[in-house]
Amino acid sequence: MDDGGNMEIFDAIHGRQTIKTVKQDALPRDVIEKLLSAGAQAPNHHKVRPWRFVVLTGDGRNKLGDVMAASFLDRNPATPPESLDKPRALPLRAPVVIAVGADKPADTKIDEVENISAASAACQNILLASHALGLGAIWRTGDAAHDAKVKEFLGFAEDQHIVGFIYIGYPEVHPDPYVRLGFEDRVTWVE
Repeated sequence: MDDGGNMEIFDAIHGRQTIKTVKQDALPRDVIEKLLSAGAQAPNHHKVRPWRFVVLTGDGRNKLGDVMAASFLDRNPATPPESLDKPRALPLRAPVVIAVGADKPADTKIDEVENISAASAACQNILLASHALGLGAIWRTGDAAHDAKVKEFLGFAEDQHIVGFIYIGYPEVHPDPYVRLGFEDRVTWVE
């Protein structure tokens, strides 16, 4: 479905899959910057660019894991120390984790949901760009996305939204394509 050498956007949209298992090989900085540039092309009302990207690689992922473990312990004070290994290891699932936050509106004419939506669109652009570059990626949230300690560690305000953590790396395996559900049961036509 190529129309003269341009990337076929529909192939990218329909071919992108969540890839949970990736290799631990580091990604070159220029590749990560391509992903961030794609994210920054997302539409946003009033051109406020409300997304914030925090890129965690190397030991930065261990530091985030320590904060996640401490936050888990705050929420579950009876947790034995050995049970903190799981939350501590979460950021180590991929060599690159991009935390995506959304700014609070600085102007009363801006609706907060517009900023959250724009940051979500930035996430989708990063996922599509990852797919186009042959990378595996998964968008996650969970308790850490709402946690004050995690937000503070990442440089976000307590009332700022973390839209997601995008885990990215070279795919360990390529999953079999699957049939996606259509839109027909999710649309109403008004003519």
